[in-house]
Amino acid sequence: MRVSANVRIQWLHGELSRNTYPNAARLAERFHISRRQAQRDIDFLKKQLNAPVEYDGRIMGYHYTRPFTLPISVTNENDGGLSRLTGNPFARETVADSAKADSVIIQGQIPYTATLTINDKLTVLEMRSYIISEEARGQFLCEFHNIDRFLCAILTARSGIRIVEPAWLRDKLLHMARKAINNNQD
Repeated sequence: MRVSANVRIQWLHGELSRNTYPNAARLAERFHISRRQAQRDIDFLKKQLNAPVEYDGRIMGYHYTRPFTLPISVTNENDGGLSRLTGNPFARETVADSAKADSVIIQGQIPYTATLTINDKLTVLEMRSYIISEEARGQFLCEFHNIDRFLCAILTARSGIRIVEPAWLRDKLLHMARKAINNNQD
């Protein structure tokens, strides 16, 4: 079962908070991703979210050097979610209950994921900046940060691309296409 980067980061945060000393191999095994992708998730937590994550070579796993709560960026209507930023030191609002804060999906900084069917090799090359793995023959798992840019890449590809999942992204693409058609009819 494919799991989004949001879920992986939250799982990793939970394990670090419980002092279970997770590592890239364990993360990769748990979510059926490459070790390289798992290490990117750990690096993202450490570098982008400024988590106090440190590796302990004796135990061969990571831990928090001090208590840490995930910053929470709740998605806006365009992204299929809510519309305010919370738990971020630069935001006006904060979530007082850190247990509640940890349970909310962080989305703003963590890439979205989508599964696409692409049958043309040249189109696969065009989309390579988004593709992180081939799930099955012609099905690719992609990650992206900007929804509109990703959808534009799909719309301008040489050959047909089908969004397998998530459904909300496919619906957004169809809505964009209908709007463009309606705006350009005589």
